[in-house]
Amino acid sequence: MLTMIENVHVYDPEDLGVNDIVLCYDKIVEIGKGLFASYPKAKRIEGKGLMATAGFIDQHVHVTGGGGEGSFRTRVPELKFTDCIRAGVTTLVGVLGTDGITRSVENIVAKTKALNEEGITAYCLTGSYEYPTITLTGDVKKDIAFIKEVLGVKVALSDHRCSNLTKEELIRLVSDVRMASLISGKPGLVTIHMGRGKQNLNMIFEILEETDLPIKHFRPTHVGKLGESAIRFAKMGGYIDFTASTNPSGAARDIIEATQAGIPLERMTLSSDANGSLPKWNDKNEMIGIVAASMISLHNVLKELIQVEKMEVAEALRLATTNVSQALELHESKGKLQAGYDADILLLDRDFNLDTVIARGRLLMQRGELQVQDTY
Repeated sequence: MLTMIENVHVYDPEDLGVNDIVLCYDKIVEIGKGLFASYPKAKRIEGKGLMATAGFIDQHVHVTGGGGEGSFRTRVPELKFTDCIRAGVTTLVGVLGTDGITRSVENIVAKTKALNEEGITAYCLTGSYEYPTITLTGDVKKDIAFIKEVLGVKVALSDHRCSNLTKEELIRLVSDVRMASLISGKPGLVTIHMGRGKQNLNMIFEILEETDLPIKHFRPTHVGKLGESAIRFAKMGGYIDFTASTNPSGAARDIIEATQAGIPLERMTLSSDANGSLPKWNDKNEMIGIVAASMISLHNVLKELIQVEKMEVAEALRLATTNVSQALELHESKGKLQAGYDADILLLDRDFNLDTVIARGRLLMQRGELQVQDTY
């Protein structure tokens, strides 16, 4: 089945100007000008006045719901398929959070499989905040090697809710992930929830200095509050992940300040923390409020960067497209609008509002109207 998006302003994320985009099933087959004569039987989607970009990649999503730090009634619900569409997210990585007790890796793998069945591309991580790591097979290495969807592991540092693992324990965990990634051909992510504790990134710096473990495996997230440590880590060649959900304006400002501090843009990514719990703590670490994070915050931060901070469109888009696909080692199929890439495409209006969503070649939203429904 051929589909053509005509006369659309294409961002690859680089600005390619006005072009036609031809899709065949789940792939992009050609991008160029005046292509309709070559594909007269293609279904046409008018793109005049719209911009096209690759679908957003959200690498930190609590697909089964996060947290619950205020008792069982505060357990955040599961993510819905249509939440992803409304946010323009066509690829995601699911994670567990503080709750590895009432939620499991079995839960997250099953939900990840469900999202793939529903029509987007979904991966996940094994583990949660706690150490020893909770797994599905009983072994972190086997989870990564044998479960198709699992790209790595989640753990937490410098947070009053974490397990306070030792440096030696973290070295062993990262070493296991590295070996499993080499065997399975996966990126081997060790996504590290960074809290506001005293430890900061110090343990990671010590490990990088004392061992031969590559920096690529260490993936600190929620770095907006880490200041000079985050800058140092990125300048060493690591990826740092900013979180959109807590405060879109604040996240945009953090990204601008990071660029002004000399961090290369390609070392930065942006994720939503969607459906994670966002508790508010007083100075005694007592919870005084709680809300749930929204996936739409990812889009909101990009709008803030473009419309308020005046960042170039191509640069802002990289934070949720090519930078993330590179970080996840999906850069040969995701994050760009090029022939041979997956047909994950967003159309946005001049105000950067979401108009149309196509994932794996399937039209999921058009003119702001959902074309699909959740299973329940």
